[in-house]
Amino acid sequence: MPKSTEAMVSAFVLASVADYFKGISEVTRLQILQSLRSGPMNVLQLTEATGLGQANLSKHLKMLTQAGILSRQTKGTSAFYEIVDPLVVEFFDLACDRITKRTLQQARSLSQFEDEISKF
Repeated sequence: MPKSTEAMVSAFVLASVADYFKGISEVTRLQILQSLRSGPMNVLQLTEATGLGQANLSKHLKMLTQAGILSRQTKGTSAFYEIVDPLVVEFFDLACDRITKRTLQQARSLSQFEDEISKF
C-alpha cells in the first residue's frame, strides 16, 4: 500500500514516463542524444555525426521530439534539434557509469573464477 497519496501517479503520467523511456531505449536514439550533447545540430550534421540515413534519422528525431526529449527549431531551410532537458544527459551518464562499473565487476569476477579453475 502506498505511504501517501502523493506516491500515487495518474495513468496519464505513467504513460508519459513510458513514452520517455521508449525514447531513450534504442541504440540509434542514444547515438543521437550523444551527438546532441555538445549543442544543437541540424539534420545534415546529425547524419554525419551518427552515420544514419536521413529517413531513418528523421524517424528517430520525430520520436524523441514527441517524447519531449528534443526540441526542433527551424532556422531558414534547416531544422535544428537540441536536448530539452539536461537531466536526460545526467541520466545517460549515470546509466553508462553504472553499466561500465557492473561490466568491470563481472570481468573481475570471471577472471577470479578462471584463476581458481586453473589451480585444479
